[in-house]
Amino acid sequence: MTSGTLRVAIAGLGPIGSRLAKALDDGIEGLELAAVSAQNIDKHRPWLDKLGKKPATLPIEALADAADIVVECAPSRLVRSIVAPVVTRGKTAVVLSVGALLENDDLIALARKNGGQIVVPTGALIGLDAMTAAAVGTIHSVRMTTRKPVAGLSGAPYLLEHKIEIDDIKEPLKIFSGTAREAAKGFPANLNVAVALSLAGIGPDRTMVEIWADPTVTRNTHRIEVDSDSARFSMMIENIPSENPKTGLITALSVIACLRKLHAPLRIGT
Repeated sequence: MTSGTLRVAIAGLGPIGSRLAKALDDGIEGLELAAVSAQNIDKHRPWLDKLGKKPATLPIEALADAADIVVECAPSRLVRSIVAPVVTRGKTAVVLSVGALLENDDLIALARKNGGQIVVPTGALIGLDAMTAAAVGTIHSVRMTTRKPVAGLSGAPYLLEHKIEIDDIKEPLKIFSGTAREAAKGFPANLNVAVALSLAGIGPDRTMVEIWADPTVTRNTHRIEVDSDSARFSMMIENIPSENPKTGLITALSVIACLRKLHAPLRIGT
């Protein structure tokens, strides 16, 4: 590792983590892939062995000591065990399972106390820069409507709890209406975007969310409407799903873009 190079570790090697690992191996200025962690690391050894420089394979609890930046690409239940050691050491945790921060909001205080930082990439959303700018003033309302293919919502806790069957629907069905906090709890693998939006704006209890299971669409679609004292704006994005239908392909690219900004001579966006 050369002077000034930051070591990056990745927790979780699903579609996002594996793509990020390969991008780091191809080269991102000022960064080096130092370590990875996965529930079944042997499953990933064939492609890990093909990387130019093989990262260390470590248990989650060891990543904070092996890297300067740890990127969480894991199930939401593991967020605390990944992030707490990182920020306690005054390092940076990049968090994708943003919904878990609502149940572990003390991690923010822990980061503040120890000089660490929690970074939430834009992910599958659009317009977080506009939202954070509007939040400097007064935001009156935020509403997000999400439409996803049935496969991207199947098995969500909210559906199981309320015995909502969507596998055989033939037309769009509204399956949820409530706050971003409630959406994150009921759809932990699907609505991290709603939590990111809420944290950038007026919070998880005032950000309103509708979710539709839609057999007529093939992309994860989010429409956002914001009314504030500085601007009124609406945004829509249609994300192509990754190998995991619950996750948009652009999410992995967003993490790569976020890391590239760390050493970029020109940085665009807030």
